[in-house]
This record gives sequence, C-alpha cells and structure tokens, in this order.
Amino acid sequence: MTKTLLNILVFISTITISVGQSSFYNRLADSTLTLTKQIVRYDPTYFKLVYPNGDVPSGKGVCTDVIIRAYRKLGIDLQRLVHEDMKSNFSKYPKNWGLSQPDKNIDHRRVPNLMIFFTRHGITKPITTNPKDFLPGDIVCWNLGGAVTHIGIVVKKKSSDGKRNLIVHNIGGGQVLEDCLFNFKIIGHYRYEK
Repeated sequence: MTKTLLNILVFISTITISVGQSSFYNRLADSTLTLTKQIVRYDPTYFKLVYPNGDVPSGKGVCTDVIIRAYRKLGIDLQRLVHEDMKSNFSKYPKNWGLSQPDKNIDHRRVPNLMIFFTRHGITKPITTNPKDFLPGDIVCWNLGGAVTHIGIVVKKKSSDGKRNLIVHNIGGGQVLEDCLFNFKIIGHYRYEK
C-alpha cells in the first residue's frame, strides 16, 4: 500500500469517527431538549428504584435525573454503569454520604459521583470562559456555593444574543432550557459516549 493511499484511508477514518461522535452528541442534545416538554417537580427524595434501568417517578427529579433520562433515551443506563463502576472501584468515589458500599438507588443521582464516572470513562474537556468550547451534548457541572453542586447538558439552541449554547437542567423549576452556562462556577466539563 502506498503512503498516499494510507494517508487517505487514515483521513477518511478520522472523518468517519468524528461524524459518528458528532451524531451521537447531537442526538443526546436533542433527547435532552425533549425532556423540557415534561412537567417535572424538583424532588430530591430518596427513592427505591428498580435495577437496572430504574427511574424516579416521571413527574419528579433533580438535576442529575436530566442527565440520566437523556442518556436513557439513547439506550444508555447510567444507573447500571455507575453502580458497576462503583462496585469495582468504590475507593475512587467521594465519601460525602458516609456509605461503606455503593447504593444502586442513589449513587448515579449524585453530581460528584457522575463527575468521577465521566472523568474515568468519558472525555474531560477544559474549563474555559469561551462559550465556543461548550458544544451540544457536553455535560457541565457547577458549584453553586459551598458544597452544593449542579449538572446540566449543553444543547444546540442558542442564547438570544447568539453567543452561547443553552443548557437543559433542573435547578428547582423542573427540566428547563436556560441561558445559564456562566451563571455559576464551572467545576466539570465532559463528553461521554458508551
């Protein structure tokens, strides 16, 4: 095989991989937008969940449930994935809740746990103040002050000035679409495709 032909094949495979990734993240962003059509009351209650593929009641949820539900629409069960990773690597996860073992009902619904999971299994992207660095399908985590953390997904829709992609999240008002990317201190920026 000639060097030119090899370079062409490498170039084509690179384009194919990036198109596939872009397609996945666009589908993730679109699945997230559909969540804004559901009426969901913010409810941080601990629920006993079916395992795998368990979910809190459809009219309830918190910020992490936006992420869980968006991925579930693409056939990815973060409850199972986070639980399995925590069972095998419990020492790598935060001990903020005083647990001595994983809890399949709640672990995937905690922002610090999702941050560790996405760091271990996804792509950690730089934290910047450039809105162009935050693409549809990106997951963003914030510190709201003290030990209060928050999470949302970047979508394709733009802010009214056209400079920022909007976020779907649930900070207390349900699963909503907002221009809030830089409203809080960003502490995590990820992309995850199983």
